[in-house]
Amino acid sequence: MESVLPSFYRTVSGVSCALLLLLAVVIPAFAAEKPAPPPPPAPPVSARAAESPSGTAVITGKSVDSKSAKSGDETDRPGASGLSAEMQGNHPDHNGLSINFAWTLICGFLVMFMQVGFALVETGLCRAKNASHTMAMNMMIYCIGILGFWACGFAIEMGGIGSLPTLGGGSTLNSEFTIDLFGKSFGLFGAKGFFLSGSTYDMAVFAIFLFQMVFMDTAATIPTGAMAERFKFTAFCVYGFLMSGLIYPLFANWVWGGGWLSSLGANFGLGHGHVDFAGSSVVHMTGGVCALAGAMVLGPRIGKYGKDGSARPIPGHHIPMAITGTLILAFGWFGFNAGSTLAGTDPRIGLVAVNTMLASAAGAFAAMLCMWLKYGKPDLTMSANGLLAGLVAITAPCAFVTSAAAVTIGLLAGVLCCVSIFFFERMAKIDDPVGAISVHGVCGAWGVLALGLFADGTYGNGFNNVNGAVKGLFYGDSGQFFAQCIGALTNVVFVFAVSYGIFKIIDMTIGMRVLPEVELEGLDRPEVAVEAYPDFNQRKTSL
Repeated sequence: MESVLPSFYRTVSGVSCALLLLLAVVIPAFAAEKPAPPPPPAPPVSARAAESPSGTAVITGKSVDSKSAKSGDETDRPGASGLSAEMQGNHPDHNGLSINFAWTLICGFLVMFMQVGFALVETGLCRAKNASHTMAMNMMIYCIGILGFWACGFAIEMGGIGSLPTLGGGSTLNSEFTIDLFGKSFGLFGAKGFFLSGSTYDMAVFAIFLFQMVFMDTAATIPTGAMAERFKFTAFCVYGFLMSGLIYPLFANWVWGGGWLSSLGANFGLGHGHVDFAGSSVVHMTGGVCALAGAMVLGPRIGKYGKDGSARPIPGHHIPMAITGTLILAFGWFGFNAGSTLAGTDPRIGLVAVNTMLASAAGAFAAMLCMWLKYGKPDLTMSANGLLAGLVAITAPCAFVTSAAAVTIGLLAGVLCCVSIFFFERMAKIDDPVGAISVHGVCGAWGVLALGLFADGTYGNGFNNVNGAVKGLFYGDSGQFFAQCIGALTNVVFVFAVSYGIFKIIDMTIGMRVLPEVELEGLDRPEVAVEAYPDFNQRKTSL
């Protein structure tokens, strides 16, 4: 052990020095980028914006035609505030701009607080001997995710967004890598905003970075629940950087950053292209599909399946902790969904919040009823998963559907969650300790399809550069449903293929799974050095 420690310290010191040298070279290069010229006094509202019922231009989605964006949005003088002319008081609606800024940041703070909810849910549903390890993953995915997203993830996702009208800036994010096929332009990834340096030193950019970062963090933390209790911590760290810097940002760009999925409407007449108001596909499907790939590579926990292949229950150690986490997530979800307007001046936030609440209640009730009818008693943990399933499903269509549709979407999500959990556990033999694959992956897919069915045509004029409001199949637009299907299928194929490949490479190099003896003992002390409950005798079992 003594001979290993000096070698370890030398390795860490060498890697740290290399990273510092890289940053010392790269950051000045970005910072030296020539600032873009200032924008016209009153730039036109981006095609991404729509009109609210009050007539105020508001953001209703997360994609823009970056080719029509105005370049330049920061002051020329070195050391200046970084505020655009509009943001320094010349904006025609300065009070509205200030409200939008505060609204976006406060909702971002709420979404960040959801990390507490995820930590409590996942830890409570796992065994006591792995509590510290599960908590450590939920805490460090936030920190690792911030760094990965700051370095390159944000630029890949939002580097070609074009402008942020409700925040009075962001026009420097004007570089989207595209390819031309069939006479149409297909955006693949952004190329502006690495390290938040250079001309992207803009206050609107920083605000949207925070908001988008916490959304990415939600997607990144989902797989930790499905891979809990056997995931090696070093492999987890590698995964965290790749998820935040590559996997999530690419798909997010295609939907929210001006990429090709958002252009299906403008290019091929498929409704408004793939529409996802707050992340059923971008956030939850991405996390759920990645979780599926990770759980498949890892394999089930020791003792999960008997010799006959039957699934054995492995109860969580702290159900009150899990339920507390569920309610925290429900609270933070108001920021998740309503905050996606990026505008506190948009009256639609009331409908979004109510739809979010209704769907969550319907999902929990439906899951409770399913378990009650099947087993004679309600299952509290399944009810909690049903509540989360309703939230996941309503996340994409929350701004576009009626309250009755929101309840229907939530009810079906609760039932689908129960069926899916039993399918993956008993038929597919995939061990998911917290039900993340079903709650986020399966119900995320249902959410984007539900938008293609239930969108009622009262909101979303101009969304994804298409005139008219967003309508689903039941309101006369079959093209919108087809676009939703394409987006969901793309997520499954792309995210699963890339995630599975990455996990297999990690497994063949540093290894994905802890040793069997470590798994039997518990991961707390061997992996993160601290036991969650050192003063209590934990019952040892063969599991």
